[in-house]
Amino acid sequence: MRRIIVCADDYALSSGVSRAIRALVSHGRLNAVSVMTVIPGFEQECASLLSTPSPIPPAIGLHTTLTGSFAPLTALPLATPDGKFPPLLKLLPPLGFLRIDRKAIKAETKAQIAAFRKAFGRAPDFVDGHQHVQLMPGVRVPFLEAVSEAAPKAWVRQCGAAPGASAHGGKARFLEFLSRGFRRRAEKLGITFNPAFSGAYDFSTAENFSALFARFLDGLPERGVVMCHPGFVDAELVARDSLTDRREAEYKFLAGKDFPAVLARAGATLA
Repeated sequence: MRRIIVCADDYALSSGVSRAIRALVSHGRLNAVSVMTVIPGFEQECASLLSTPSPIPPAIGLHTTLTGSFAPLTALPLATPDGKFPPLLKLLPPLGFLRIDRKAIKAETKAQIAAFRKAFGRAPDFVDGHQHVQLMPGVRVPFLEAVSEAAPKAWVRQCGAAPGASAHGGKARFLEFLSRGFRRRAEKLGITFNPAFSGAYDFSTAENFSALFARFLDGLPERGVVMCHPGFVDAELVARDSLTDRREAEYKFLAGKDFPAVLARAGATLA
């Protein structure tokens, strides 16, 4: 059986998202959780996660946030009128690459690692990025330097498919392209990363998540990461993020009987 990592992103984004993720953890349906530390009151959600019993203790990582309508802990990657993080499009090349404040990215990443350490009493097991921001040219170098200095034992998430495997869909192919430079820089700094990644898809699709997840497992090697976004929709989530109903669809699959069946058919198990 291939031992894989199923990681729920966006923990602490809202009470509904956190509650859904904890429910999955308590039933052994997840083995990794990625936590946002820029959300007001995230410390209480972290305490609840630490007290959640689980048959498979999950790896807990930092979901570094540099985009979206959230206030930074210490510094902005580029100036904005409202003092909140810019939308992802503002960080994309070519203009984003030229305008990004690399010192601010490093300082903010370190501040979020420090906030994680304060909440959990230890460094994160891994560090990734909200909206895959860690992969962006102009972001990847200061991000990786911050991880190397502040959480040197953590691994980082690259978002490319397994060697020889094909990425499915335009979004996955774009992430694979960005991950090439990210992997090279991580190797130079001696930072470990996951051997493969899947889970990216068009959130506007009406396709059944069970069928999507089965495809995510196709060709995924040992220790490969499958990203997911389970959650319950509440007012906090609606105010903070555009991804809503699909979170409940993902939760329903992960909590149901089809999930272990899909894993078994693919010859996979949680690491």
